[in-house]
Amino acid sequence: MGLLKEFKEFAVKGNVVDLAVAVIIGGAFGKIVSSFVNDIIMPPLGVLLGGVDFKDLAVTLRDAYTTEAGEEMAAVVLSYGNFIQNVVDFVIIAFVIFMAIKAMNSFKKKEAAAPPPPPAAPPKSEVLLEEIRDLLKNK
Repeated sequence: MGLLKEFKEFAVKGNVVDLAVAVIIGGAFGKIVSSFVNDIIMPPLGVLLGGVDFKDLAVTLRDAYTTEAGEEMAAVVLSYGNFIQNVVDFVIIAFVIFMAIKAMNSFKKKEAAAPPPPPAAPPKSEVLLEEIRDLLKNK
């Protein structure tokens, strides 16, 4: 029972829950970026490059063939077009993360640079007691 209790405390801690939420949001964000790259960025880029569809960019290393036993073997293909799209996805995601971290660091610097609040004025009774003390010292 002790191990189960320790695991429950670990799993319910804020940082583990925050991490789980971040993974879920990150997965959804990845889908949005992939759609943005595939549906918004790559088509105009392909048109600018002469009607190239990046998904079709590939080099065939070996054509498909049929073995002597009648088995069909698939072609061996290097799909570098998909690689280009994944690189663009990565660059966009990395840039967005960079901007988010830069914004967070900016907020942290502003908080650190803000002067600390002035100390609260002592209560009136304390001021009176200090005055009485000073008067008694002078006598």
